[in-house]
Amino acid sequence: MTPAIPVLLAGLAGAAQAQPVDPSPPVSQPQPAARAEPERKPAQGDEEPELRYLLGAQLVSQPDGEGASSRELKLRPLFALRWGRWRISSSSAGSMLGFGRGAAGPGASTELLRRGDLRLGVALRMDNGRNSSRSENTAGLPDVKRTLRARFYGSWNFAPDWQWSAALSQDLLGHKGGMVLNTDLSWRLWHAPGRELSIGGGLTGGDARNLRSYFGVPEGHPRWPAYQPGAGLRDVHAGVGWLMSLGPHWVLSSGVGVSRMLGPAADSPIVERRNAWQASIGLGWRN
Repeated sequence: MTPAIPVLLAGLAGAAQAQPVDPSPPVSQPQPAARAEPERKPAQGDEEPELRYLLGAQLVSQPDGEGASSRELKLRPLFALRWGRWRISSSSAGSMLGFGRGAAGPGASTELLRRGDLRLGVALRMDNGRNSSRSENTAGLPDVKRTLRARFYGSWNFAPDWQWSAALSQDLLGHKGGMVLNTDLSWRLWHAPGRELSIGGGLTGGDARNLRSYFGVPEGHPRWPAYQPGAGLRDVHAGVGWLMSLGPHWVLSSGVGVSRMLGPAADSPIVERRNAWQASIGLGWRN
């Protein structure tokens, strides 16, 4: 691989995250727990191409901000690319191409260690921050600037169809995005050739800078009392996801998730609803 390829891949990660619609919350609402089928070992004479990609679209119904009571329906582009151990994907697209079993998340990622059922890696992604005017419950609060995040992740398949994963994400540009930690447990409940049903759940937390940026209220706000949270939990979430191949190239993904805000995030005066739900359906074409 030439020296220019990692630079190109990191650039593509930013493009995969930039959406033509308003940015999503920095910590995603509960995503479908679906895990892709293990990558197939090609038989002799049936080798898969080294470069794999997927293009598609996803329709999502979700709150228009963390803790908001209003909802939005949006259409998102889906993009994923795999080249050896290098991966690039937009949100939810990795599992549709077959590498969504870990905690790499969207953006550009690569595995640093693969030893049996244990995998460790690093990823870069663009975090769209928060446009506070998008939601009524955050109107008048400071925006959170878009930033570049580094994500260190790991996953462990400790039993057939069971996986534990964790990831630590840090704002690299000092745009008050702070640090986010999440951990998840998933179970592939049922699978057959080209189809699988999975469930899972987990916890998300953040440091004081992250929680103050997204749930804090400065002195003198005309609507909300001042609030400066410390480090702690953000939410507990669970979901069910379904993946199905529609032929040699087309793949369908759908899921439903629920979450409940916890800790300092739930205590923020800007939170209108602690409970939230999300539903999505996506269709992609892969080579």
